[in-house]
Amino acid sequence: MAEVKLFRTWSSPLALRIIWALKLKGVPYETIYEDLSNKSPLLLQYNPIHKKVPVLVHNGKPIVESFVVLEYIDETWKENPLLPEDPLERAAARSWAKFGDDKVLPSIWESFTNEGKEQEEAIVEAKENLKYLEEEQKGKKFFGGEKLGFADIALGWLAHYESVFEDVAGMKLLTEEEFPLLSAWKLTFADAPIIKDNWPSRDKLVAKFQATREDQLLKKAPK
Repeated sequence: MAEVKLFRTWSSPLALRIIWALKLKGVPYETIYEDLSNKSPLLLQYNPIHKKVPVLVHNGKPIVESFVVLEYIDETWKENPLLPEDPLERAAARSWAKFGDDKVLPSIWESFTNEGKEQEEAIVEAKENLKYLEEEQKGKKFFGGEKLGFADIALGWLAHYESVFEDVAGMKLLTEEEFPLLSAWKLTFADAPIIKDNWPSRDKLVAKFQATREDQLLKKAPK
């Protein structure tokens, strides 16, 4: 039997991608929780370049970077494929996943870690990015169509973390009025059994990100 281990933190949305994929595939695994302020020798051994989570270890061999890990899982365990068979559709799924990490997440993070005029400008940019996702959801249940897939898993953090950021920072981003299709996707995705059973505690996330936001604002404050 294959030995699968996942190095993660309790709050990392990137690690959730790996958990969801493994659960969808029915792959049993062992979880090793890391404290990134005191990284274990094993984590540093398995990921000496980035020294980050998530790290998947399969039969003693480490795979790092969440999208790389997702594709490895999809190619190793064929049940419930994450990526479609059609090359064009596969490329689109990868493209939306990359857009989420390169554009959507940084713009929402900027909105979250700023205030005043800087926050307002960041919110405008974040909403522009969300409009592309809203457009992509037309006529679909999930980003890949009728089945939960690669792009949904990549963007899945939006269904839980984004509202935490809104509440902590006192801002409105992904509203049902402005983004009805994306809001419907959030509910459908978050309610899928494998997804909802693995969310971290919202209260704990709120406490964590309140402290993070205060720290970020303090760093940006004029000296």
